[in-house]
Amino acid sequence: MTTHISPAIVMRTWEFGETDLMISFFTADKGRLKGVAKGARKSRRRFANCLDVFCLSSLEYELKRGGELYFLHSGKLVHGFPGLRSDFSSLSLASYMIELTEILFPLGVVSKRMFELLNCSFSALDKDKNIDKLRILFEAKAMTLGGYKINFDRCCKCGRAYVGEGRAVFKQSKGGIACLKCEQESKLSPGLGPATVKALNAIQSTPWDNAQASGLTNEMIHEIKPLFRLHMEYRIGQRLKTAQYLE
Repeated sequence: MTTHISPAIVMRTWEFGETDLMISFFTADKGRLKGVAKGARKSRRRFANCLDVFCLSSLEYELKRGGELYFLHSGKLVHGFPGLRSDFSSLSLASYMIELTEILFPLGVVSKRMFELLNCSFSALDKDKNIDKLRILFEAKAMTLGGYKINFDRCCKCGRAYVGEGRAVFKQSKGGIACLKCEQESKLSPGLGPATVKALNAIQSTPWDNAQASGLTNEMIHEIKPLFRLHMEYRIGQRLKTAQYLE
């Protein structure tokens, strides 16, 4: 059996037996994995402060023979992100980010970019308390990485190119926008101003640092929030359980 050492974000933990912990963790090179930390509840010397949920840790692990479960041998804390545990809103958003990642990336599905997004998002949440903005940034980029990018290039009905002038209407079933000649704004087809379309399109396609500098205003956030609620529920077929704590 081969031992691996990887940076990992701890997603969930469960008590397992009398002294062990079951750990769900996300790595850049192997995706989301599950493993057992033997004796972690009895002696924390090998796992000092590194198995708390949301921590970025360097974990040493190997695959159990003939299965999908890993044995965790040791760990070292890299970053605990204490700021995201400082209030209920930050903690709720971190939990929401974990749940969406689990849905978009099942066990063993590798995505280095998703690992980097989760790490960058936790780093931002550790310092920034603009919950609505960080939620939109994460939703837009996570859904794009999961294969559900919203198409802002042209009207999904008539095919006319959107050149950044006038309002656009989001169409849930198409995962794109329609022009006002083809569709009217409604609760199920929310409208977006041209500045909002431009900002959201940039967030989907640029690195995290650029996305953070996208200049989202409160008006843009107000337009985008119902759009992503509709988009995510349609594409992933469910409403996230943790979403109730962010409303």
